[in-house]
Amino acid sequence: MVTGAAPAGAARVLELVRGAAPAGPGELDKLFGELEPVPAEFMLGTWAGGVFDQADAMAAMLVRMRWYGKRFHDAEHVEPLLCRGEDGALTSFTGMGLARLREMAHRGVVSAAMVYDTQPIIDHFRRVSGDVVLGAMDAKDAPDVLYFHLTRAAEG
Repeated sequence: MVTGAAPAGAARVLELVRGAAPAGPGELDKLFGELEPVPAEFMLGTWAGGVFDQADAMAAMLVRMRWYGKRFHDAEHVEPLLCRGEDGALTSFTGMGLARLREMAHRGVVSAAMVYDTQPIIDHFRRVSGDVVLGAMDAKDAPDVLYFHLTRAAEG
Protein backbone atom coordinates (compact mmCIF):
# COMPACT_ATOMS: atom_id res chain seq x y z
CA MET A 1 0.00 0.00 0.00
CA VAL A 2 1.29 3.45 -0.89
CA THR A 3 1.33 5.52 2.29
CA GLY A 4 2.47 8.89 0.97
CA ALA A 5 5.44 9.09 3.34
CA ALA A 6 8.73 9.39 1.43
CA PRO A 7 11.40 6.87 2.47
CA ALA A 8 14.87 8.13 3.36
CA GLY A 9 16.44 7.15 0.01
CA ALA A 10 13.75 8.80 -2.12
CA ALA A 11 15.45 12.22 -2.16
CA ARG A 12 18.71 10.65 -3.34
CA VAL A 13 16.93 8.72 -6.09
CA LEU A 14 15.32 11.96 -7.28
CA GLU A 15 18.82 13.50 -7.46
CA LEU A 16 19.94 10.55 -9.59
CA VAL A 17 16.90 10.92 -11.86
CA ARG A 18 17.92 14.56 -12.39
CA GLY A 19 21.39 13.42 -13.49
CA ALA A 20 23.57 13.15 -10.39
CA ALA A 21 26.16 10.39 -10.67
CA PRO A 22 25.76 7.37 -8.34
CA ALA A 23 28.21 7.42 -5.44
CA GLY A 24 29.53 3.99 -6.36
CA PRO A 25 28.72 0.37 -7.00
CA GLY A 26 25.82 -0.86 -4.96
CA GLU A 27 24.22 2.52 -4.27
CA LEU A 28 21.19 1.78 -6.44
CA ASP A 29 20.90 -1.69 -4.86
CA LYS A 30 20.81 -0.10 -1.43
CA LEU A 31 18.37 2.63 -2.43
CA PHE A 32 16.03 0.17 -4.13
CA GLY A 33 15.90 -1.82 -0.90
CA GLU A 34 14.90 1.28 1.09
CA LEU A 35 12.01 2.27 -1.16
CA GLU A 36 8.36 1.47 -0.56
CA PRO A 37 6.63 -1.24 -2.59
CA VAL A 38 3.70 -0.29 -4.79
CA PRO A 39 0.54 -2.20 -5.68
CA ALA A 40 0.11 -3.21 -9.32
CA GLU A 41 -2.71 -0.71 -9.92
CA PHE A 42 -0.34 2.16 -9.02
CA MET A 43 1.52 1.45 -12.27
CA LEU A 44 -1.47 1.84 -14.60
CA GLY A 45 -0.99 4.53 -17.23
CA THR A 46 1.89 5.83 -19.32
CA TRP A 47 5.35 6.37 -17.83
CA ALA A 48 8.38 8.15 -19.30
CA GLY A 49 11.63 6.38 -18.53
CA GLY A 50 15.36 6.74 -18.30
CA VAL A 51 18.35 4.58 -17.45
CA PHE A 52 21.20 5.32 -15.05
CA ASP A 53 24.06 3.30 -16.56
CA GLN A 54 24.42 4.30 -20.20
CA ALA A 55 27.40 1.90 -20.57
CA ASP A 56 25.25 -1.16 -19.84
CA ALA A 57 24.50 -3.14 -23.05
CA MET A 58 20.75 -3.22 -22.41
CA ALA A 59 20.70 0.49 -21.56
CA ALA A 60 22.64 1.27 -24.74
CA MET A 61 20.09 -0.71 -26.75
CA LEU A 62 17.24 1.27 -25.15
CA VAL A 63 18.96 4.54 -26.06
CA ARG A 64 19.42 3.38 -29.68
CA MET A 65 15.74 2.39 -29.82
CA ARG A 66 14.77 5.87 -28.56
CA TRP A 67 13.05 4.23 -25.63
CA TYR A 68 10.47 6.56 -24.15
CA GLY A 69 8.98 4.44 -21.39
CA LYS A 70 6.19 1.96 -20.66
CA ARG A 71 2.41 1.89 -20.91
CA PHE A 72 0.38 -0.20 -18.48
CA HIS A 73 -3.13 -0.60 -19.92
CA ASP A 74 -4.20 -3.22 -17.37
CA ALA A 75 -2.76 -6.30 -15.68
CA GLU A 76 -2.83 -8.34 -18.89
CA HIS A 77 -1.64 -5.69 -21.37
CA VAL A 78 1.59 -3.81 -20.89
CA GLU A 79 3.66 -2.17 -23.61
CA PRO A 80 7.17 -2.35 -22.11
CA LEU A 81 8.98 -0.63 -24.97
CA LEU A 82 7.35 2.63 -25.98
CA CYS A 83 9.73 4.41 -28.35
CA ARG A 84 9.83 7.81 -30.05
CA GLY A 85 9.78 7.68 -33.83
CA GLU A 86 11.67 10.08 -36.08
CA ASP A 87 8.55 12.25 -36.10
CA GLY A 88 8.36 12.26 -32.30
CA ALA A 89 5.28 10.04 -32.17
CA LEU A 90 5.13 7.27 -29.58
CA THR A 91 5.11 3.76 -30.98
CA SER A 92 5.11 0.41 -29.25
CA PHE A 93 8.05 -1.81 -30.18
CA THR A 94 6.68 -5.33 -29.93
CA GLY A 95 9.75 -7.19 -31.23
CA MET A 96 10.49 -8.37 -27.69
CA GLY A 97 6.84 -9.10 -26.97
CA LEU A 98 4.45 -7.47 -24.56
CA ALA A 99 4.20 -7.94 -20.81
CA ARG A 100 1.85 -8.45 -17.88
CA LEU A 101 1.58 -6.60 -14.60
CA ARG A 102 1.74 -8.64 -11.40
CA GLU A 103 2.61 -8.33 -7.73
CA MET A 104 5.64 -10.47 -6.91
CA ALA A 105 8.13 -10.95 -4.14
CA HIS A 106 11.60 -9.59 -4.90
CA ARG A 107 14.27 -9.36 -2.22
CA GLY A 108 11.65 -10.38 0.33
CA VAL A 109 9.17 -7.60 -0.52
CA VAL A 110 5.98 -7.94 -2.58
CA SER A 111 5.57 -5.09 -5.05
CA ALA A 112 4.41 -4.39 -8.60
CA ALA A 113 6.35 -6.26 -11.27
CA MET A 114 6.21 -6.42 -15.05
CA VAL A 115 6.75 -9.88 -16.54
CA TYR A 116 7.66 -10.08 -20.23
CA ASP A 117 5.60 -12.56 -22.26
CA THR A 118 8.48 -13.82 -24.43
CA GLN A 119 11.66 -12.75 -22.63
CA PRO A 120 13.21 -14.05 -19.39
CA ILE A 121 12.94 -10.57 -17.87
CA ILE A 122 11.04 -9.23 -14.87
CA ASP A 123 11.02 -5.54 -13.98
CA HIS A 124 10.39 -4.83 -10.28
CA PHE A 125 9.15 -1.43 -9.11
CA ARG A 126 9.48 0.62 -5.92
CA ARG A 127 7.93 4.01 -5.19
CA VAL A 128 10.13 7.09 -5.07
CA SER A 129 7.26 9.61 -5.04
CA GLY A 130 3.67 9.87 -6.23
CA ASP A 131 4.83 10.08 -9.82
CA VAL A 132 8.30 8.46 -9.88
CA VAL A 133 9.33 4.82 -9.47
CA LEU A 134 12.68 3.09 -9.45
CA GLY A 135 12.74 -0.04 -11.57
CA ALA A 136 15.08 -3.01 -11.36
CA MET A 137 15.31 -5.09 -14.54
CA ASP A 138 16.08 -8.65 -13.51
CA ALA A 139 17.05 -10.56 -16.64
CA LYS A 140 17.86 -14.27 -16.39
CA ASP A 141 21.56 -14.91 -16.95
CA ALA A 142 22.43 -11.18 -16.74
CA PRO A 143 25.29 -10.58 -14.31
CA ASP A 144 23.85 -7.32 -12.98
CA VAL A 145 20.50 -5.67 -12.42
CA LEU A 146 19.77 -2.75 -14.73
CA TYR A 147 18.21 0.12 -12.79
CA PHE A 148 15.94 2.60 -14.50
CA HIS A 149 13.41 5.22 -13.49
CA LEU A 150 9.88 5.95 -14.64
CA THR A 151 7.95 9.20 -14.25
CA ARG A 152 4.19 9.24 -14.74
CA ALA A 153 3.46 10.92 -18.06
CA ALA A 154 0.60 13.30 -18.83
CA GLU A 155 -0.38 11.44 -21.98
CA GLY A 156 -2.46 8.31 -21.56
